[in-house]
Amino acid sequence: MAAERLSWLLAVFQGFALALVGLGVWDVLFVYEENRCSMTYMFEYPEYIKIKLPYKVVTKYPSYGLYLYGEGGSAEAHNLKATGIPVLFLPGNAGSYRQVRSLGSVALRKAENIHNKFHFDFFSVDFNEELVALYGGSLEKQTKFVHACIKVILKLYKDQKDAPCSVAIVGHSMGGIVARALFTLPNFKPALISLIITQATPHVAPVLPVDSYLIDFYTTVNNYWILKEKDLRNITVLSMGGGFRDYQVRSGLTIVPSLGLYNNTLNVVTSAVPRAWLSTDHLCIVWCKELVLATVRAFFDLVDHQTNQITSDLEKRISVLRHHFVIYSEKHSEDNVESSVSFSDSSATWSVINTYNWTYNSPEFSAWEPKATYFILPLPNEGEPYSNLYCRTTNVEPSIWIYGCMKINQSVCAGKWNPFPFYALSHHLKYFTVSHEGIDLTGEAELLKMYKIVNFNLDEYRSFSHFIIHLSKASVNKQFNIECEFLRAESRMMTTQVTNILSFGTSSNRIVINSTGLIHKVKLQNFNQIYQAFKIHVRSKCQFTHGKMEDVYRFHVPWSHEDFVVTTSVPSSTVIFAKLHSARPENDSSVPELQLHTARSCQYEITVRTSFLEVLGQLIRFHGVHLPMYVVVNILLAFGRQLIHLYSEGHCLDFNVALNAASKPYKVIPFVNLAVFLLRYDWFKETWSILMLPEIDSHHINEQGIAYPMISIVLFLFGTAIAYWNGIFLRVLLKQLSFLWSIFQRPRVFQKEYRKLNFRNSCVMIFLLFIIWTTCGAAALTLGYILYLVKVLSLQASVRTMKSILNLAPKCEIMKKDALAYSAKEGNKSRTKDHASEEPKQLNLDKNKLLSVSDVDDAVDTLQIHVTILHLLNWILLFSAPSFIYWFKNLRYSRRLDPDPCGSVAIILVFSMGLLIDSHSTSVKRRLNMYRCLPKEYEVMPNKDSHQKMAASFSDETKSLM
Repeated sequence: MAAERLSWLLAVFQGFALALVGLGVWDVLFVYEENRCSMTYMFEYPEYIKIKLPYKVVTKYPSYGLYLYGEGGSAEAHNLKATGIPVLFLPGNAGSYRQVRSLGSVALRKAENIHNKFHFDFFSVDFNEELVALYGGSLEKQTKFVHACIKVILKLYKDQKDAPCSVAIVGHSMGGIVARALFTLPNFKPALISLIITQATPHVAPVLPVDSYLIDFYTTVNNYWILKEKDLRNITVLSMGGGFRDYQVRSGLTIVPSLGLYNNTLNVVTSAVPRAWLSTDHLCIVWCKELVLATVRAFFDLVDHQTNQITSDLEKRISVLRHHFVIYSEKHSEDNVESSVSFSDSSATWSVINTYNWTYNSPEFSAWEPKATYFILPLPNEGEPYSNLYCRTTNVEPSIWIYGCMKINQSVCAGKWNPFPFYALSHHLKYFTVSHEGIDLTGEAELLKMYKIVNFNLDEYRSFSHFIIHLSKASVNKQFNIECEFLRAESRMMTTQVTNILSFGTSSNRIVINSTGLIHKVKLQNFNQIYQAFKIHVRSKCQFTHGKMEDVYRFHVPWSHEDFVVTTSVPSSTVIFAKLHSARPENDSSVPELQLHTARSCQYEITVRTSFLEVLGQLIRFHGVHLPMYVVVNILLAFGRQLIHLYSEGHCLDFNVALNAASKPYKVIPFVNLAVFLLRYDWFKETWSILMLPEIDSHHINEQGIAYPMISIVLFLFGTAIAYWNGIFLRVLLKQLSFLWSIFQRPRVFQKEYRKLNFRNSCVMIFLLFIIWTTCGAAALTLGYILYLVKVLSLQASVRTMKSILNLAPKCEIMKKDALAYSAKEGNKSRTKDHASEEPKQLNLDKNKLLSVSDVDDAVDTLQIHVTILHLLNWILLFSAPSFIYWFKNLRYSRRLDPDPCGSVAIILVFSMGLLIDSHSTSVKRRLNMYRCLPKEYEVMPNKDSHQKMAASFSDETKSLM
């Protein structure tokens, strides 16, 4: 009874653990913001002009191609004559060369807007939609083909006056890693590439490290970019991650590995990209209009107007990319240098603001002629308690709208040194408007949703006496708003501790802000790990509302560009889920913060609590790829427990029972941690490599900085739960399939004779080895798995049939008869001969005779062993499926998969399956079953005397019963 209760408790626990895994998977796959991307449309029918490649290239890469994008008349006008700036698009895993149309179409329209002073030629590579994220054997081939394509593209411009000497590359998904791999080729010239923009490219490591070729490719590329960083300093790289909507490639993997010695790499998440502020899925990032516009604008701003090619100025490249993908101001990036501006409009209106909090709302209708307006904000004295000037505007038209007035111009600048009141300004207006000059500060402004924002640290602008805000005539014709305030930054900064993840959302921290200003910040202390996730609830209440007011909340992560922005009306109740794409670096002490761009005279209540669902989602997002390995470890532990119990006790445990008994974390994790520790030493690394052992997953987790306490134990428990319920599911499935199998083949009695290798199995093994040699190892594994599944189904049907016809007599009585028969066989040969002639009739299904319980027990034990082996084969087949899919998809180009990551493994497994497919439990169990019900004095090795004693004892017992 206690054992049954314990079994139920373990089943409940495994069900609870599996439910946690399911919740984490649900959070990753379904809990994210809605798709807010706009679709990119073509104005004319897209055309893909195929570029003729050299014969050697076509022969070597028959399934690949190169295309030039055009639309309608522009495609006909090209006529294979490239005259613009070359950009090469590289599709990713299963990607199409046609995905270039979004970038190409928008670039064509923008070139028309500037009257085709210059334009871009978008080329695209056709990789035959290969599954390179699952099979790494073709990555090197793709890299070499791209190198050949770059040479062909540049030859198309050889007759041009200012012929380009390099190309820009846009790589989606695995196309980005192929672009970086070009530099590892022995004969590649780095000057052939000036700019690389990658979209949702896993730079750090492969998403699914399913084969050694994929892992080796990544290791080669990343080591080269780190060790040769000095040689690659002239290459500018922009990497974009899709955010939490992209569950295929998490944004933490999109960071380009670098030592950070040179400012030539920029990593951003699309949720932080100005004028986009949204998350994208893995395919949407290619056609999302907001991101396509930002990319095309960046391309056009990168052009050197002297050569009409992408600029060679490294500082300008990174400045332009930061302008479009990090901090966007209305002013053009190359003009973001403080410049002197003269105010010469004598009809403009000037106003001095003598208050530290100022709001200006334009009238709805202007009954007078619009005039330019200037508002003058004098700086506070150094002794006053103000450290910053914060201003925000809406619908202000000019690209230049805020200036600073230097103290050296105080003779012509009206302001605080002139003690006259506001009405006296008109007396000096004429002299002021003609002579005044200011310094343009618009480049310091930032666009944040509907607001243009400046936040000046006054200590950095003490050389100024005034700030001036300019409203043009165009702005006066529409509804707009300006709000400014001088503030003390410390008073607007609040700090709160985040709740512990083990609180499971039951506890919370609460902050109340009685807002009298426009901006507030809340620092979230101890929030620096990827496994942390919080639900931040912001409630706003306002006493007075003048028209429609909107707040902007930004979750800011200082060590990476992964902010996200939320816009809400006032009053409102807004929920923000705060979680990280990358952990805080070890040498960094900054903390994330919640920035609130608020309305005045409102109260804000902020509640921070742990979101347990999001914590599970983070665990699956970062470590879900390692769960299959933990499942396989648990299956191996259960298999070992079954063999031990079969040898020691004489019968085999059920898979789930063996799993509950054997799945103990201390049997595995300490040894793994010890190996990870020793791998820090070179001698152990060399020994590990000589033994050709695979790399440890925990070692990669530590290198990527995503390890945290107890993660190995948590993953082990999750792996146990998956293996447990997988065992139940497989057992039910096999029972149902065995019924179907019985229709096609009549069940037979299980035979005990064990032959290690018969002729039929030898022929099957030779056939599978031939398949490995001529096609691929995954195909042989698939065929071998089907054969093994047929074997298990046949055995399952035989066991069910044997149980159905088994006599219901007590087991001990049947075993006693077996012992008497065995004794009679030794004592009376003639009687044994007669008994032997009758024995086959007793075991013959067709004669419906009685079966021995030991026969059924042996069949059940054998079935348990084979079912566990089938568990292992299921996961092996799953790991080899990517290679099989890749081979099958490319079968028309090549019959054999080369290189084959499953080849050596398949050879070993074919021999193993050939030896195991006809094995049975009696080969490992002790010969104890016959004597289990006998008195202790008879539990000895059988010989002639002992058999006679057994027979006499059974005879006496029988007489007494009669």
